[in-house]
Amino acid sequence: MAKGVRVVITLECTECRTNSNKRSNGVSRYTTTKNRRNTTARLELKKFCTHCNTHTVHKEIK
Repeated sequence: MAKGVRVVITLECTECRTNSNKRSNGVSRYTTTKNRRNTTARLELKKFCTHCNTHTVHKEIK
């Protein structure tokens, strides 16, 4: 069987790591898929963070 080109990645909030004045403890994470051939760089998307209660940049983590 051949390996698929699409891989599952995890997006993590950048504000939760650095901001201590947030609504609650924890880090917002989303899972999604990306095409490894078309998108070789790390993915950055604006998503809603439930811990910061705003839309923030979420970066791909390993």
